Amino acid sequence: CWGYAKRIYRFFPESSREADLDRNVREALDSVPLEMMRRFGNRAKKFVDAYHKGLNGRQAAWAARKYRGHRVLPESIMEEIDKAQII
Repeated sequence: CWGYAKRIYRFFPESSREADLDRNVREALDSVPLEMMRRFGNRAKKFVDAYHKGLNGRQAAWAARKYRGHRVLPESIMEEIDKAQII
């Protein structure tokens, strides 16, 4: 979400006035579509689940890509990571 809003914010004209900056930030954040927020939330939830199951960052990223259609990772994830030799 934040990365999407930052990209939109960069399109606004530069300003040093605090009121303009505040307005631009709010407009950028408001421009993030609800569907995009849900996607970011679901992706974050997959990483939280992966970390909870003991995976490191690289393994969590691999699992998030492999299990796109599932809300959480399967209980057998550690066995599959061992088979795929993801360190």
